[in-house]
Amino acid sequence: MPKALCLLSLVASILLLVLFGSDLVMGFAGMQDAAPMGATSLFMDIAFLVFAGGLAYMSYTTYREQR
Repeated sequence: MPKALCLLSLVASILLLVLFGSDLVMGFAGMQDAAPMGATSLFMDIAFLVFAGGLAYMSYTTYREQR
């Protein structure tokens, strides 16, 4: 069960990375209408990318310790 939770949190963090990363890139490219969250806040996108990256790192290292 702990391995499944580690993998679930890793998948969730990857989804967050993709979501906020695409919002950030589309905001910079001038496609605010097509951005997933409308590219309203640059700070929010960067903060969530950092936090999702931290969660991905912690999930991966915990999963590696479970093996």
